[in-house]
Amino acid sequence: MQHHQKQYRGETKQKAKRHRDESALTNVVSLRISDQEKRELEKITKSSARNISEIVREALELWIAKRKRLCLDV
Repeated sequence: MQHHQKQYRGETKQKAKRHRDESALTNVVSLRISDQEKRELEKITKSSARNISEIVREALELWIAKRKRLCLDV
């Protein structure tokens, strides 16, 4: 017998209830990037075991910190 059996109509699939994590990120920002930028991000994800969102968040944090150091955002 296979582990993955088809689910028949009428059967309900039980899902584990997830408790809402208060620290969960809820804001979504969409951006367009070039094919080359996408390939570079995918390379980084494979070599760092991090997802694209984590990489982009880190890049944004670094960019903001640099602007603060240069006193561009008062």
